[in-house]
Amino acid sequence: MATLEIGQQAPDFSAKNQNGETVHLADFRGKKVILYFYPKDNTPGCTTEACNFRDNYQSLKKDGYEIIGVSVDSEASHRKFIDKHELPFQLLVDEDKSLVEAFGVWVEKNMYGKKYMGTARTTFVIDENGIIQHIINKVDNKNASQQIRDLAKSHI
Repeated sequence: MATLEIGQQAPDFSAKNQNGETVHLADFRGKKVILYFYPKDNTPGCTTEACNFRDNYQSLKKDGYEIIGVSVDSEASHRKFIDKHELPFQLLVDEDKSLVEAFGVWVEKNMYGKKYMGTARTTFVIDENGIIQHIINKVDNKNASQQIRDLAKSHI
């Protein structure tokens, strides 16, 4: 499994979105991308994070960002999540775990003493040339958009 670092080229990928359309990272060259990995549709923390991105979508878009969410859930699950919370951005399906593995976020987790594999909530900010600018490992679900803005300000 990859350990990605700031300054590296982000792994190119192709994955289906909630509508079964194939999306490639290369499609977003020339735009900044917020690629955020989250554990599961419709769970409390993931919903809070997605709604924070929804509520700040227009201002992030104005700043030149595209937002893409990724989880190991199905197309149908993603469509329900988008419809229920009126999410204006696409969610990628990673049922085969190729994206979570390529980005190094498929990890062993521990809940109530039980170990299992799952997605580590992580956000990658990728520049117009596909280079990783920021990696946020400690995502503040309620302030995920502000974390990105703060990082952008600190690197001007």
